[in-house]
Amino acid sequence: FRTFERRGVIMPPEDKDAALFPRRFDGRWALIHRPISIYPVSRANIWISFSPDLKHWGDHTVLLEARQGAWWDANKIGLSPPPIETPEGWLIIYHGVRTTPAGCLYRLGLALLDLEDPRRVIRRSDEWIFGPDAPYERVGDVADVVFPCGAIFDPKTGELRLYYGAADTSIALAIGQVHEMLDWLLRGG
Repeated sequence: FRTFERRGVIMPPEDKDAALFPRRFDGRWALIHRPISIYPVSRANIWISFSPDLKHWGDHTVLLEARQGAWWDANKIGLSPPPIETPEGWLIIYHGVRTTPAGCLYRLGLALLDLEDPRRVIRRSDEWIFGPDAPYERVGDVADVVFPCGAIFDPKTGELRLYYGAADTSIALAIGQVHEMLDWLLRGG
């Protein structure tokens, strides 16, 4: 970029873990995001919102909730890379956090959304697909963290390159096949 103009927050409240879908739905843009609240009654869930012009946002809906209980994604969840369009639906990779006596544990799960109505969740993984295992993922500034930062999907080969933060100390790369991820998810992952 040679120049840029800071526009600030696109919608209140403070927000994070956001990504746009790469195409419109019924003429509207869709954004997956996680609002942040200062009120403890508000949970850290993944939301979806729509806009006709990328300036005015509305139709805010909870898309995925952080599960309650002893789930791997019980305390908070958030989107990671932008949704990936597949013939089966929009594949989303999200991070989930579970608080343990030793601290927070960040892992990755999958969800599949309808191609034409991304508010409709086709399937959400019960298990995590990827978690901290290697020493550089388990030991660092924040232990036991894998946090996806971006992805490159090659639709010709089906390869997904997932760039992720490890223990808040380093950046790592995981490579996999999207069809294998979808098979795992649809078989009950």
